[in-house]
Amino acid sequence: MTDFIPPYHYVSVDTALDFVDTIETEHGELVDRFTSTADAIDWLRKHGLLHEPVEPEVRALRRPGPESDRALARIRRVREALREILTASIEHRPAAGRAIDVVNRTMLARQKFILVCGPEGKLDHRHEGDAIDDVLARLTERVARQTISPDVDRLRMCASDTCDWIFYDSSRTGRRRWCDMNTCGNRAKAARHRARTRDTAVVEAESGVEAGATTAAN
Repeated sequence: MTDFIPPYHYVSVDTALDFVDTIETEHGELVDRFTSTADAIDWLRKHGLLHEPVEPEVRALRRPGPESDRALARIRRVREALREILTASIEHRPAAGRAIDVVNRTMLARQKFILVCGPEGKLDHRHEGDAIDDVLARLTERVARQTISPDVDRLRMCASDTCDWIFYDSSRTGRRRWCDMNTCGNRAKAARHRARTRDTAVVEAESGVEAGATTAAN
């Protein structure tokens, strides 16, 4: 017999890191993909993290207002704490105590699974608690477990000077340097090629000047 785990209860390490990477640096400027609570909810739903159908309380958060603002602030606060503990793990340094506190509090906010009698007497279930808190708890626990796992050294920060994405290196050799070879990797290779071409041109120009000076002297 196998356990049935609804897809929205499972969070992969890649999905958890994608959540952290929804705030990133582009051209030296911070870019937040969650400009509104609606953006955040759409992202969570797209990644299969919300119960379907989406609960009315969650749908209501899409509308601007104090409750929506508080939900977005909570999402951003947890995301910031997760980035801190991940960065600390990658840099082999202690994580900030306030980030650890946020992570620990967030993990305790899971919804309760309640068994109920459904239509025609068939057993069913419902959830008690805040749906956004539950999603954040699952994302947070996945990151927290990764930071203490035997393969924690597989966590990486993109080696590009213009990217700070955090990713999990699942390559066979464990030597992946960029979040995406097709973007950051190719840009880095192109930059190195330009640098080599420029250096070669400078050397050739200097050699030409020296040769000219020698000829003139003779």
